Amino acid sequence: MVYGMITIALPKGSLEAQTLQLFKEADLEVRRTDRDYNPRIDDPRIGKIKILRPQEIPTYVDKGYFDLGISGLDWITETGSDVIEVADLSYSKTGEGNVKIVVAVHRDEPIENVTQIRPNSRVTTEYPGLTKKFFEDLKIPVQLFHSFGASEAKVPDLMDVVVDLTETGTTLRKNGLKIIGQIMESHTAIIANKASWADPEKRREIEEIRTLLFGVIDARHKVLLTMNVPTASMEKIVAALPAMKKPTVSRLHGIDYYSIQTVVPKGSVNGLIPKLKKCGAEDILEIPISKIVP
Repeated sequence: MVYGMITIALPKGSLEAQTLQLFKEADLEVRRTDRDYNPRIDDPRIGKIKILRPQEIPTYVDKGYFDLGISGLDWITETGSDVIEVADLSYSKTGEGNVKIVVAVHRDEPIENVTQIRPNSRVTTEYPGLTKKFFEDLKIPVQLFHSFGASEAKVPDLMDVVVDLTETGTTLRKNGLKIIGQIMESHTAIIANKASWADPEKRREIEEIRTLLFGVIDARHKVLLTMNVPTASMEKIVAALPAMKKPTVSRLHGIDYYSIQTVVPKGSVNGLIPKLKKCGAEDILEIPISKIVP
């Protein structure tokens, strides 16, 4: 098969470790040195790779500097980038799940929701566009200060209100703040340039890469169990298996046994294996899965 060479922008900073690990597990390892500004992926579909701030990636993908990028929905919205969201990736800075852009004030403030914020309050945020629109919709005039980090440390000495990204709210609470509202929920997304997505060859390559990445994500919480089962115990064991689909069953040569293979949730294995053993299963193997592609 003849491939083109799609260009990809990957996020630096808080999403970097999770993204690079995902690509590595998908056999798309990003190879670089500490001072290497031109990393590479040894795959015939992929050409130029850059690791950039996630704030910049949506704009660069929109303008066609890259065919594909990974960034947060927060930055796609903040920059107003006109891109195709190819997929929602189920991870954030420290783990799985979505994050939120919230509004917070000092815990001693007699404010319980955003409508109580005083006019002309000083608001610090890394999201000036989203924040400006939010307060305009509320019809509350505020003084907006663009923050370049550590926004939560500026309240109450320098600022009255902070609009910040959080997963659990722990950092805000540790800094003496309380959340009084939410602007949006965000997730990590694969995004594509519109022209690239409209190109049949590039779209095929983008979809193939998406399939590999999702194969890893789908496999992360599942394992393959294999076991040998006497015929007399077969139905009891099959009934005990929480399989994705019906298990694969094959007769063993020369003896009254069957071999069973099935994919099960990893979180259930420690309770399931003793149960299967009690039902008569033998030679039970738990095998990690690299990818699951439906």
